Amino acid sequence: MADKHRINFEPVDIEMEVGEDEYILDAAFRQGIHLMHGCREGRCSACKSFVLDGDIQMEDYSTFACNDAETDEGHVLLCRSTAYSDCTIELLNFDEDELLGGIPIQEVRTRITAIEPMTKDIVSLQLQPVEPTEYEFKPGQYSDLQIPGTEEHRSFSMATTRSTPGHVEFLIKKYPGGKFAGLLEDGISVGDEITLTGPYGSFTLKDGHVLPVVFIGGGAGMAPILSLLRHMSETGSTRPVRFYYGARTPADLFYLEEILELGKTLTDFVFVPCLSESAEPVPSGLPEVEEGNVTDIVDRREPDIHRSEVYLCGPPPMVDAALELLEVHNTPKDQIFYDKFTSPAFE
Repeated sequence: MADKHRINFEPVDIEMEVGEDEYILDAAFRQGIHLMHGCREGRCSACKSFVLDGDIQMEDYSTFACNDAETDEGHVLLCRSTAYSDCTIELLNFDEDELLGGIPIQEVRTRITAIEPMTKDIVSLQLQPVEPTEYEFKPGQYSDLQIPGTEEHRSFSMATTRSTPGHVEFLIKKYPGGKFAGLLEDGISVGDEITLTGPYGSFTLKDGHVLPVVFIGGGAGMAPILSLLRHMSETGSTRPVRFYYGARTPADLFYLEEILELGKTLTDFVFVPCLSESAEPVPSGLPEVEEGNVTDIVDRREPDIHRSEVYLCGPPPMVDAALELLEVHNTPKDQIFYDKFTSPAFE
């Protein structure tokens, strides 16, 4: 039996128990405490905190998320930190409403109802919860899907909303050599079962916020943004919305009709597909298409982006470029939310 220790979080005055055989973030989830987090792999820094007192050790993390100087000062990533004594930790990034009010982590047995290609390399995987029969999550969050027959999992964002708890959709990019990609090609089929665990992530709209919203997405980053758009439509949100989606060619665009229909129910909605390659004809019916990299187009069209809440989701290079752009525009960090999809090496 692993030794147990007490963790006290400041400045929120919350205490919890943690074992030496689990990461601090996992212990928090287990006890219904929803700390800020992102990738849960030690690569994004969303859960970065500061150790005020106690013995904590980190393992298997990226120095881009927490560099050597920061670790020397006492910074840690809670998703990769284990406590070996009672500790006091200062949370550097937290949402008081989420801390004790998040949706509990669930393990759900699901059945595949559809596997549909959306583009040449993005697939819609649709699941029906079997036990329990409903899956609760907040729009914008993600789940771990277990690779059948193994202990491994992969993380994917939901594209659906809480209005369909008996139907869950994931948009998954197929990478060459990827284990889950291989299953989508020839390994799983309609009727098969997959276990999912979740929900995770803080890529969610915050209650009571009124700033305009700018979505910047690419690839399978469409999924959580589509979930948020569906949610805003269902709840009658009146916040102005801009959605910039980066793709290579028109053939890489999908869900266009639904996005435009959702836009009719939203306030001051503009959807801008951004194509880095434009050799193919653009589908009819689109209000406007821009040529170039998505971040360059956002830079030109959104001079006041620092007065918006910005949601980023897509390939790491796109997210990194967008974060640099937002820094140049002096966008407050508490107005920026992002999911950085891992590279093929980690798919």
